[in-house]
Amino acid sequence: MLDVRDLSKYFGGLRAVDSLTFKINRGEIVSIIGPNGSGKSTVFNLITGFHKPSSGRVLAAGEDITGLKPYNIAVKGIARTFQHTTIYAQNTVQGNLIIGYRLRTKTGIFGAVLRNPRTTMEEKECLEKADDIAQMIGLYEKRLMPASAITQEEQKRLAIGLALATCPQLLLLDEPMGGVTDKEMKPLIDVIRKINDQGVTICLIEHKMSVVMSISTRVVVLNYGQKIAEGSPADVSKDKNVIEAYLGEGYHA
Repeated sequence: MLDVRDLSKYFGGLRAVDSLTFKINRGEIVSIIGPNGSGKSTVFNLITGFHKPSSGRVLAAGEDITGLKPYNIAVKGIARTFQHTTIYAQNTVQGNLIIGYRLRTKTGIFGAVLRNPRTTMEEKECLEKADDIAQMIGLYEKRLMPASAITQEEQKRLAIGLALATCPQLLLLDEPMGGVTDKEMKPLIDVIRKINDQGVTICLIEHKMSVVMSISTRVVVLNYGQKIAEGSPADVSKDKNVIEAYLGEGYHA
């Protein structure tokens, strides 16, 4: 699904990502963890075209997508969320999801003005898709509410739904549990699992280790832009380098 090869990114003299190599296989849930400043979000920015790598390559389903624009990468089936929740706050929940699905429609400005049959068909398609996703993320009953009026945890789910509305094969989630309480995590975890069960491959950045250990197929650990470990959650949690750099000696206590 995704093949990252010797990927590096330098910002002046700062080495944000250094010769990083890892793969994501179809159907997996892969977590990327590490201390703050270890390069995790930069990796997402490189994969999705927000930054151009200093060196290295990114391949999606065997196709080289290195350096493509974010829109082109989204069209190829890779979607993402951001560390800070990004939604259209003044639009309804349904409206946000319609905006996401517009990536997959073909109606241009003339079709919208002239109201041709394709426009009518695609509007109906957008509405149906938005309602299906609202149901999946548990916001169907609130789909007509302004996005600004729902809770922070619900906005997190909406941000995931907005990315999901682009019909991705690979979904990148940047700290989906950030800013929510332990009690609020369950609906988000349920949504992530449900999306994965529908055939969408997932890669997430996450600091809450209970989430990482419970849902991940594999874990990639970064420190100072380099990969210091990779493996199953159980194996990574016992790795001495990971304990020293990130988890701490008391992790298993």
